[in-house]
Amino acid sequence: MKRVVVTGIGAFTPIGNTYQEYVNGLLEGKSGANPITRFDASKFKTRFAAEVKDYVPEERFHRRDVRRLDRFSQFAMIVAEEAMNDSGLDISKIKLNRAGVIWGSGIGGFETIEKDIEDATLNTGTPRYSPFLIPKLIADIAPGHISMKYGFRGVNYTTMSACASSSHSISAAFDTIRLGRCDVMITGGSEAAITKAGIGGFSSMKALSERNDDPLTASRPFDKDRDGFLLGEGGGALILEEYEFAKARGAKIYAEVIGAGATADAYHMTAPHPEGLGASEVMQMALNDANIQPSEVDYINVHGTSTPLGDIAETKAIKKVFGDHIYDLNISSTKSMTGHLLGAAGAVEAIACIVAINESMVPPTINHFTDDPELDEKINFTFNKAQKRDVKVALSNTFGFGGHNSTVIFKKM
Repeated sequence: MKRVVVTGIGAFTPIGNTYQEYVNGLLEGKSGANPITRFDASKFKTRFAAEVKDYVPEERFHRRDVRRLDRFSQFAMIVAEEAMNDSGLDISKIKLNRAGVIWGSGIGGFETIEKDIEDATLNTGTPRYSPFLIPKLIADIAPGHISMKYGFRGVNYTTMSACASSSHSISAAFDTIRLGRCDVMITGGSEAAITKAGIGGFSSMKALSERNDDPLTASRPFDKDRDGFLLGEGGGALILEEYEFAKARGAKIYAEVIGAGATADAYHMTAPHPEGLGASEVMQMALNDANIQPSEVDYINVHGTSTPLGDIAETKAIKKVFGDHIYDLNISSTKSMTGHLLGAAGAVEAIACIVAINESMVPPTINHFTDDPELDEKINFTFNKAQKRDVKVALSNTFGFGGHNSTVIFKKM
């Protein structure tokens, strides 16, 4: 099979509105949490989130396009453009029927659904819906818009597997290239679920932190006092290319994608398998796919949402797969900084793995105050401060409601 490399990156996150700003935020240990500004959250149990900062859609898009693009699609277009510019790809010199887009979103146009339903039900006459309602809300519209912008006529679809969505999109794009179906893929994911329904729905599930008095430290993966996740928004994009294709055009290469895996817990709608069964199996599958040993991995960017059950189950899974090598690993949850970007989480966290490889620095798990006696204190969770390390192989875990598990592995070139 063909080799696949990363040649372009775009990021739009609560801790940075470009790839470089995101890198800086990660390595500084910056928290993206803030009191919610998108709507009046005063009556909600959770009144904070991790919003993107200083974003005015009209400054980036024509007013016509603002009306036609849901916020999640806007994020998709922003990061795809940055990644394409970063890659230096000359569209006039590639076969457009061998260039595609696979994108991930766990929800799609959440804001559009919420607003249109509110508007329609307030109308005392015939309910009136926007003609843009369906095209704006469907999750597959984001890769559609990206492909139309660049003329990419190859593979084009959306992966939708809750919080694993964009990790699955990267895996699928990886497979598309290594199987010889495309030379170039734009892949990643975007999400914009900081809405009244988003906060209200996750809050009613008891999934969100309620640390309203201290939002900046609310996301506490692996801390004894963690009480739920911090909802985030944004997106991340990667340009993947077939290695020989990229080399021939003199592309800069950030990393090689060497393996991927996908499994199901087959256990519960929202809770992880208590022993991390699906999580351990997906990591082992990805290692087998990459044809490497556990001892070759240097860093794991974990799913690590800051929920009581999830952090423990994932740690058990890592210990099962990596054995004593777990004590030689750096492990961190960058959700402690960005919050949980749901369907976009896999993309921004894959980028964090690539940052670790290229900067020789492991991003931290911030907001650690109290050790959890149920977790092995000898494990290096990279608490509170980035750590210098020559990262040759990095593994990214992303798990979603419904028991969806995805792992992608990156290697230094």
